[in-house]
Amino acid sequence: MIGEKCHYHCITLALLALLFPLQERSCWGLNPSSGDLEKSPHSDPDPWDVPHRNRRSWVWNQFFVLEEYTGNEPLYVGKLHSDVDKGDGKVKYVLSGEGATSIFTIDENTGDIHATKRLDREAQAYYTLQAQAVDRLTNLPVEPRSEFVVKVQDINDNEPKFPDGPYLAGVPEMSPLGTMVVQVVATDADDPTYGNSARVVYSIEHGHPYFSVEPKTGVIRTALPNMDRETRDQYVLVIQAKDMVGQMGGLSGTTSVTVTLTDVNDNPPRFNYQYTVLESLLVQSVVARIKAVDADIGSNAEMDYRIMDGDGPGMFNITTDEDTQDGVIMLLKPLDFETKSSFSLRIEATNRNIDSNFLNLGPFSDTTSVKVTVEDVNEPPVFSTPLSKMVVSEDAKVGTSIGRVSAHDPDNSNSPIRYSIDRNTDLERFFNVDALSGVISTAKPLDREANSVHNLTIFAIESHDPTQIGKGITLITVQDINDNAPVFAIDYETLLCENAIPGQVIQTISAVDKDEPLSGHRFYFALAGPAAGNLNFTLRDNKDNTASILTKRGGFRRREQPVYRLPVLIVDSGSPALSSTNTLSVRVCDCDSDGVALSCGAVAYTATGLSTGALLAILGCIITLLVMVLLIVTMRRRRKEPLILEEERDIRENIVRYDDEGGGEEDTEAFDMVTLRNLNVIRDPNVRRDVTPDTPTFFHYPSASRPSYKSLPDNVVFREFIWERLKDADVDPSAPPYDSLQTYAFEGSGSVAESLSSLESLSTDSDQNYDYLSNWGPRFKKLADLYGNSDSTTVLS
Repeated sequence: MIGEKCHYHCITLALLALLFPLQERSCWGLNPSSGDLEKSPHSDPDPWDVPHRNRRSWVWNQFFVLEEYTGNEPLYVGKLHSDVDKGDGKVKYVLSGEGATSIFTIDENTGDIHATKRLDREAQAYYTLQAQAVDRLTNLPVEPRSEFVVKVQDINDNEPKFPDGPYLAGVPEMSPLGTMVVQVVATDADDPTYGNSARVVYSIEHGHPYFSVEPKTGVIRTALPNMDRETRDQYVLVIQAKDMVGQMGGLSGTTSVTVTLTDVNDNPPRFNYQYTVLESLLVQSVVARIKAVDADIGSNAEMDYRIMDGDGPGMFNITTDEDTQDGVIMLLKPLDFETKSSFSLRIEATNRNIDSNFLNLGPFSDTTSVKVTVEDVNEPPVFSTPLSKMVVSEDAKVGTSIGRVSAHDPDNSNSPIRYSIDRNTDLERFFNVDALSGVISTAKPLDREANSVHNLTIFAIESHDPTQIGKGITLITVQDINDNAPVFAIDYETLLCENAIPGQVIQTISAVDKDEPLSGHRFYFALAGPAAGNLNFTLRDNKDNTASILTKRGGFRRREQPVYRLPVLIVDSGSPALSSTNTLSVRVCDCDSDGVALSCGAVAYTATGLSTGALLAILGCIITLLVMVLLIVTMRRRRKEPLILEEERDIRENIVRYDDEGGGEEDTEAFDMVTLRNLNVIRDPNVRRDVTPDTPTFFHYPSASRPSYKSLPDNVVFREFIWERLKDADVDPSAPPYDSLQTYAFEGSGSVAESLSSLESLSTDSDQNYDYLSNWGPRFKKLADLYGNSDSTTVLS
């Protein structure tokens, strides 16, 4: 805004400068009062020159144009006009010279001059142009050529600069106040002859209160006396130069001046030790070792050290190394660069063994100054509050802000901090933390009953060094809301004796609620719905978070109804109140005279359990059954054991079994005849040995016709035994209809067995009738054909 005002003021000044000559001249250099033309020193000689002076038709003075004009239209510079021009269009104006046509244009009809480009005075301060009026038809000059100057008028568009900066200067320490240090000079490219654009004043931006600068000359002087080089030996000043005499709206430039204090002999000789230690140095660590030089040797050179004074009381201690006589400075307290970056100690060394004969040569001690500089180390961020406590309601919406944690970098760099949550302390990701602001907010719905306190570890990480991580603890307590309905405290098992009387308390119930109101729980009990008016039971609220169930009548019978289900309504005292209906099961029981339940529920279940005696009886029955099964299995195994020993085996004859009817000897199987040796074993002739049929034998032979085997000779006994077994096999309907091996547990004694084939089993004495084979179906058709139609007296040999 200031630049625009300055620009408009410059335009006004330029117009005034252009219009002022018109008060003396009729038209841009024309002087009507004298009647003569002022001849321009640059105009061409007049060919019509006569002894008397001719009147010049036009003369131009100097034109002005503002630099850095930024308007949208070409900038108007001025107007050319000749008295010859009568306004009839016969005269044409022509412009030539520096910047003609490229920068400056002229209207050939009106003589108006415009600047078409933005001009920079610092690049070119003025332009010399030639103007001429010519006849439009003949293109011949009607006026001599005249020269004029367009001067670029300055605006304040250049800031001061220090061509020799930055500066290095030195001044002796302990110099008196006002001692000159150096002079700085700033230049301004603006026009020094026009306005205040190039008038510069100086000021000191940085360097107070040690130095000052003279506003007009730029001379820098000391502003404090007795500056000590041993305390600080270098200063960096920032000097500003501002044009427009320092007024508002002026432009400025700066430069730096490094001033070094040069040493002067202002301190007596002494030992001065300076050590640099890390602030992370541990307590009881060695900070430095100093030594006072003593020309003596042995015990005469032994000395003790002590800290006389210093700016860190209690921070350090010094002891003597007996081997080297060095003074060992130890650290007693932790260092902190941010709290104190250096310590100055004054230490005295005294000879331990002083000879009184030489006291006049003393003192036998010396002092020295030790400067301990603490070097900064990169420390992790530190939380303003190591333990933050926050509270949030369990019905808080996702994204609700809970609180804010804050940490800072204790180092001088003051690095920005980024925050994050240690997800090991928030596995279900209930919370988020804003990385930049440290604001903690909810990320999931909370449930106080599941987790009432969340212990979060917050990380504070330096942005410039992610390895530097600080930790803080945030305890978030979830406030309770009434979002859980009360329920029975336990699963009640209520027993009701059949001999119960009206008004008897059969059960006292209580309730629990997962919520934890600040004022404590208060529960209200009632029978729910239709049960409120039942004729069997009633409920009494005891007003102490319990309720009693009472009978309304007596005479309960298991046979009529073994179980009653009583709905109990429980309401809490929350806002809003929540309720639930819980079912209480009441079982009717048969009780003794003392009210102890003997059996409950339906009558079909006569006992709630088995007595010990009954269990023992059942167990005895099971053991008895197992013994019987084992005996049966053992007996069966004994029946299958061979009746003779291996060494008594005697192969008498092989029995060949034919498994195919009329198919030849395709399958044979040897049979050991030794199984027929035991003649003393008498078996039931009606029982087959090869199969165990369930169907009884159709034909029975009278036992009276069978002689005793023991009274017959061996060969007769054997023959009779074989014939009887063959007869049983022939008439047995459960036997297969083809030749099969028949195994008999009977042995002959010295007899030679004849053929056992069932094909030879029939004899002339057989009275067997095989007509029934025709009734057995197609499978027995062939046997029926062979045996059914033959004569009963036929014998197969």
